[in-house]
Amino acid sequence: MARNEEKAQSMLNRFVAFKNEEKKKPKERRPFLASECRDLADADKWRQQIMREIGRKVSEIQNEGLGEHRLRDLNDEINKLLREKVHWERRIVELGGPNYSRYSAKMTDLDGNIIDVPNPSGRGPGYRYFGAAKKLPGVKELFEKPPELRKRRTRYDIYKRIDASYYGYRDDEDGVLEKVEGPAEKKMRADDVAEWNRLEEIKREARKAVKNGEVANVEAAKGILYEEEEDVVEEERRKEREQDERKGMEFVVHVPLPDDKEIERMVVERKKQELLSKYASDDLLNEQNEAKAMLNIQS
Repeated sequence: MARNEEKAQSMLNRFVAFKNEEKKKPKERRPFLASECRDLADADKWRQQIMREIGRKVSEIQNEGLGEHRLRDLNDEINKLLREKVHWERRIVELGGPNYSRYSAKMTDLDGNIIDVPNPSGRGPGYRYFGAAKKLPGVKELFEKPPELRKRRTRYDIYKRIDASYYGYRDDEDGVLEKVEGPAEKKMRADDVAEWNRLEEIKREARKAVKNGEVANVEAAKGILYEEEEDVVEEERRKEREQDERKGMEFVVHVPLPDDKEIERMVVERKKQELLSKYASDDLLNEQNEAKAMLNIQS
């Protein structure tokens, strides 16, 4: 019994759906050319329809498991719909409607940064990639930024950056050197002034003693004389050390070396012996040696 009721219910549902379809108007197709539309409301309706199709296909292209060919086809269809949307937006502006292209979305890379992809044909907004199509072979390289090459600076670029601060002319403008060097400078100036005053006092005492015909106070100049004596002694010690070092660096020959004349004589003698051995016989050489020995000639 329940089976027959289900069949009747199913037939009733089909009948009701058929009647509703009869009441509806025939489904309108979107014009192939946007210029054929004469009504602003219709143009806005067709634009909204294109936007829904683009949203549906963009959601579908996010799936990386569709395969390379399906992703490329979906991306081509989305770009085709985008070009058609631009035509309808231009037609809406011509019919007196709002300019939707002013608020169009920008192209982004894998990191979400807005980029500008030029169109090779030079017309339109350019070809765009969506979703998983950005990771396809040959497409991912378009979104990767090339590595920045550091250009080597030339000598002109280096000299161009040199100013007064490079030579230290502005080191005391911040006041740091003044705080660090101020106390040391005051101490050195005070020591120099005290030394100058001491020398002036010694000179005045010496002049006064000379004018009065008295013997000058030796104790007053004892410090100066002691310092000069120390300088002389230190200079003599330095000269002695240099002489000792120079003596240590000298090369001492323990074997007598021949001078230039002796070396020249030995070379001539050797050449003479080579010529005699080449052109004279052994008997002649023996007779010559015996004659030299009898005459007591040293060669």
